Amino acid sequence: MTPGACGRRTAAAGDAGALVAGVDEAGRGPLAGPVVAAAVILDPARPVDGLRDSKLLSPGRRERLAIEIRARSIAWAVAVCGVAEIDELNILQATLLAMRRAVEALQVRPVRALVDGNRCPELACPARAIIRGDRDVAAIAAASILAKTARDAMLIELDREYPAYGFARHKGYGTPEHLAALELHGPCPAHRRSFAPVAQASLGF
Repeated sequence: MTPGACGRRTAAAGDAGALVAGVDEAGRGPLAGPVVAAAVILDPARPVDGLRDSKLLSPGRRERLAIEIRARSIAWAVAVCGVAEIDELNILQATLLAMRRAVEALQVRPVRALVDGNRCPELACPARAIIRGDRDVAAIAAASILAKTARDAMLIELDREYPAYGFARHKGYGTPEHLAALELHGPCPAHRRSFAPVAQASLGF
């Protein structure tokens, strides 16, 4: 999955009322790697069974559902905000920017967007924030799955580039293993310098 990836399927006549985008993100909390957002317009004529919050699914199930979502949706898109943008903007603003980029990358324009959480990015269409939307709204759950699987793939790539930190195992979160590696090796270019544990680990390097 490449940053900014997107896809579409031609919508059938009469589908206009279904053009609602679900929007969610992955990676607000980690100490390293980008924050990733996805937007999905599901097709009521081609439902995807088993959609739920990506955190409640096994990695294998997420991957299988991601394939179905990309194949059956009217449109989908994935976008990122990188580490430099996170450090410059702060994680909240970077997350909202990644969400906006994902919606803007959709190859079918939604009539409205449903966004997981309590804040909406600035969008060209009406938007509504829904707390725990990834559990209650199918399109948001689909977006959470695409965002999570895309980000996990990116962290596996970062693990190959910076193998000392274990990114493939913890995906950048502040696990004891990750914090120990930070203390031993200091931060790498994939780390978010504005996050306190990374800033603290930088002092000795």
